[in-house]
Amino acid sequence: MSSDRKITDAEIMLKIAGYDSKALELLYDRYSPMLYALIKKIIPNQELAEEVLSEVFVIILKQIDQFDYKSSDVYTWLVTLTRNKAIDAMKRGQGKEKAKYTEEYEKEEILPKLSPEINAIEFSDVIDMREKIQVAINSLTDAQKLVVDLSYYEGLDESVIAEKLKIPVSSVKSKLRLANASLMKQIFNDRI
Repeated sequence: MSSDRKITDAEIMLKIAGYDSKALELLYDRYSPMLYALIKKIIPNQELAEEVLSEVFVIILKQIDQFDYKSSDVYTWLVTLTRNKAIDAMKRGQGKEKAKYTEEYEKEEILPKLSPEINAIEFSDVIDMREKIQVAINSLTDAQKLVVDLSYYEGLDESVIAEKLKIPVSSVKSKLRLANASLMKQIFNDRI
């Protein structure tokens, strides 16, 4: 439907909050390919990745009241939710996550807590910026890419990354800070 492309992500979320099943389908159609690609980077197993994607959309429906409509940053909320859920599933599969998965755990550990300081971004903006994002990622040094991957896709904290790479924590922090600054400048230079 051509009118579906004009509806904003925040409008879709409002409709989902009103129990509009077509809105959930629209959100799924709009975001599932990208979210699935993110999950597959974290969890290579196709069956588990598909299961996590389904669980993400169940969480969206179940926890829609946790979305901050003031920020209207659906894109960042969905990507962060998906990353958190995928990392949790990966850790549980490896026996690394010991906490029981409860609704409270989901609210505290899986649902995103976004800063009100960030500017909302629409999915269509991200599609338009794909090439810019890829160029920015490719411009990172190999060391920066490695620490970003370990932090973002494996969910490792700085001390674990330092131990794994046998480098000081300060070096990990520095590489992450420089990588983040480089990515932000290259991707959002016109928006900052």
